[in-house]
Amino acid sequence: MEIKNGHKKSILIVDDELSILKLLSFILAADYDLIIKKSGIEAIAWLEEGNDPDLIISDLMMPYFDGSSLIRNLKISGFYRNTPVILLSGAEDLAEKVKNMPFKIDSYMEKPFNPATLKSQIAQLIT
Repeated sequence: MEIKNGHKKSILIVDDELSILKLLSFILAADYDLIIKKSGIEAIAWLEEGNDPDLIISDLMMPYFDGSSLIRNLKISGFYRNTPVILLSGAEDLAEKVKNMPFKIDSYMEKPFNPATLKSQIAQLIT
């Protein structure tokens, strides 16, 4: 478990699928403070309040404001440019999509994902 200033490190999770949100909560809640948002719009609103997560896990495909738009806005903002991002997606050719994005993605995983692999990726990114 990672501790920051006497508190658990925080992860912003952005996904529109309730089953994925429940799974991620089950896997990660014991070790991290989780902030759950069901859309990119909700995530941006939360971040604009001055919140600063240690890591962001985002779905790629969401209605209205998808993961790509969310991450592009964060990386352009400057303030969140160095916040690690893990992209989750059930999209075909995810590796190719990530490679063609005009901004850096720290890690990505295809759904369904291996929980142990996800936890390992998180630990590597926010040690």
